[in-house]
Amino acid sequence: MIDHTARTGPGRPEPAPAAPADGAARPRAGRAGRDRPPGKSLRARLRRDWQLLLMTVPALGLLAVFHYTPTLGNVIAFQDYSPYRGFWDSPFVGFDNFYWLLTDTSFWDATLNTLTITVFQLVFYFPLPIALAVLLDSVMSPRLRLFLQTVVYMPHFFSWVLVITLFQQIIGGAGLISQLLRRNGYGGLEIMTDPDAFLLLVTAEVVWKDAGWGTIIFLAALAAINQNLYEAAAADGAGRWRRLWHITLPGLRPVIVLLLILRLGDSLNVGFEQFFLQRDAVGRQAAEVLDTFVYWRTLAVGEWSYGAAAGLVKGMVGLVLILVANKVAHRMGENGIYRRT
Repeated sequence: MIDHTARTGPGRPEPAPAAPADGAARPRAGRAGRDRPPGKSLRARLRRDWQLLLMTVPALGLLAVFHYTPTLGNVIAFQDYSPYRGFWDSPFVGFDNFYWLLTDTSFWDATLNTLTITVFQLVFYFPLPIALAVLLDSVMSPRLRLFLQTVVYMPHFFSWVLVITLFQQIIGGAGLISQLLRRNGYGGLEIMTDPDAFLLLVTAEVVWKDAGWGTIIFLAALAAINQNLYEAAAADGAGRWRRLWHITLPGLRPVIVLLLILRLGDSLNVGFEQFFLQRDAVGRQAAEVLDTFVYWRTLAVGEWSYGAAAGLVKGMVGLVLILVANKVAHRMGENGIYRRT
């Protein structure tokens, strides 16, 4: 008797599955593609990660209370808002506030000052944390590196009042350097009250205060670079500068592009306290930026709708800059801050 059940092997077709008996449940077509893998359902993931999700609740609460909820208040940019009448009873004026804003010469002066300061600091301040991180990473002694990091990080925790006071005591008209110059027959420095030198002054203050703090992200990026690349390059005869150019900077490029995009999106926010504290010393024409403009045209005189319109325009311009810079990053082959899948 011949056995017709052939064994499966290479080149032999597998036997067809036996038909189900009558009354047995037949599998539905396409159901296997819709079935979820075990443990991947939403309930299973919530049960697995509930501790991590619970940790994000305070941060989400802060975002909701201090960022998303105040966004609803932008409706006053389209009203003649009065805090005594409230949102519901204030008359709707449409785009009148934006019309008066865009025809206000003081608004354009503040915008020009803001963009000038942003571009200047982007060129002369943004590369400094990168260079400082590379220098700190090259220090071989752990104790010396820790000491230098502490020294350069510390000014970040000083308030702007203290920073400007220190600069005044050192390079001001009655400061230490001016007194030494006068004792030797020279004139004193007037940097703190010179409108023409204000751009250099605020950039120097930002560099001294925040350049060290900005190195933290770049030091973390440097630590993520594979050290075998440096050893292989050194074995091939590459010097320090070639290793820097071909290994270090390409390894830092994704972080540099990401921070550059975020900086461009925040380009109209150059700070408030730093310019508010020095506005009287150098004059409004030199120190007026959009943040101080909104303050003087809103809180000082009570034009709430006008200030809301200025803030809304500033936010929309920042959003456009982020989208454009992110698209440019994609053209350069980087991920940017987001990428569509």
